[in-house]
Amino acid sequence: MNNFKKIGLTALAGSLVASSAFAASMSVTGGADISMVNQSNHTSGNSFSSGDSLNFSASGELDNGLVITSNLEVDGATMDDRSVVIAMPEMGTLTFQQSGSTAMGAVDDVMPTAYDASWDVLGHGATATTKTSGQADKATTIGGYGTGNEFSYVAPTIVDNLDVTISYTPSGTSRPDGTTSFALAYTGVEGLTIGYAEEDNGLTGTSKIDANTMYAKYAFGSFTVGVQSSEADGVDSNNDDEFSAHGVTYQLTDDLTIGYHASEYQFGDQTEDQETKSIQAAYTMGGMTLKAQSVSMDNVGGSSLARDDVDGYKLSVSFAF
Repeated sequence: MNNFKKIGLTALAGSLVASSAFAASMSVTGGADISMVNQSNHTSGNSFSSGDSLNFSASGELDNGLVITSNLEVDGATMDDRSVVIAMPEMGTLTFQQSGSTAMGAVDDVMPTAYDASWDVLGHGATATTKTSGQADKATTIGGYGTGNEFSYVAPTIVDNLDVTISYTPSGTSRPDGTTSFALAYTGVEGLTIGYAEEDNGLTGTSKIDANTMYAKYAFGSFTVGVQSSEADGVDSNNDDEFSAHGVTYQLTDDLTIGYHASEYQFGDQTEDQETKSIQAAYTMGGMTLKAQSVSMDNVGGSSLARDDVDGYKLSVSFAF
C-alpha cells in the first residue's frame, strides 16, 4: 500500500513540475562604437572613447496567457539595466526596471535628430567624474526625476491612436514621497504625433517640484520637424525653470540623413539662458553607421563667463550585431 502511495505521489509531483514549465525563447543583440569629442574650454584628456553593449532577452508565455520577458544589458563589462516585462492580454504591459526613464523622462526631448540632442554632447554634468576646474555644470532637460527600481505601465488602447504610459517610483531614503509620472501621445493624423507628460520629483515642502512637457512632431516626405516646451514649477521661484527645443531632419537618401537641433534652458535662479545649437549627419552602411555633429553651447549652466561658452564636434563609428 505504501509503495502505491509513493508511486502516486511521485507521479503527481512529476505532473506538477511538467505543468509549471513553459517554453522560452532567448536572444542576444549588441553594438559597439568608437567616438571622438573635441571641445573648447575643456581639458578632457584623450578625446577618443569607445562603448559596447550586449542585450540579453528571454521570453516565454505562461499557461494563463501572460508573456514574461527578462532583459539584461551588459555595458562595458558591467551589468547595467535589468527589467522584467509582463505582457497581459487585453490589459496592457507592466514593467519593473532596475534603472530607466520615467514616463515623462522618456519624452523629455523627442525632437528629431540625426545624431544626439545639442545639449547632450559637450560640457559636463554634475555627476561627471572628470571636470574642468571652475566651469559650470550644464543643464540638460526638465523632468526625469525617477531613480532605480520603478514600475512602468503601458495601458491597452482605450481611445484609438492614443497611447498612455504611467510610471511610479516608490519612496526611498532621498525621496519621502513616491514619484508618479504619465505620458500621452496621439497619432490620429498621418505623420503627426502630439504628446503631453507630467511628473513630480517626489520631495516635500519647499523642495517639491512639478514638471510637465508638451511636444509635436510631423513627418512629411523626407522631412521630420518638431517643437517641444517644458517647465518646472517649485514652491521657490528659483526652481521655476523652462526648457524648449526644436529640430528638423532631412533624409537625403535611404542611407544618409542630416539634421539640426537647438534648445534653450531658462533658469529660475540665473540671469543668463543656456543656448545650444547643433548640425548633424548620419550615414548607414549595413550594420555600420558613421555620424558627425558640430555643437555650440552658450552660457552653459546659466553662466555669463566666456569660459562657459563651449564649441566643438563629435565623430563616431558604430556597429550593430
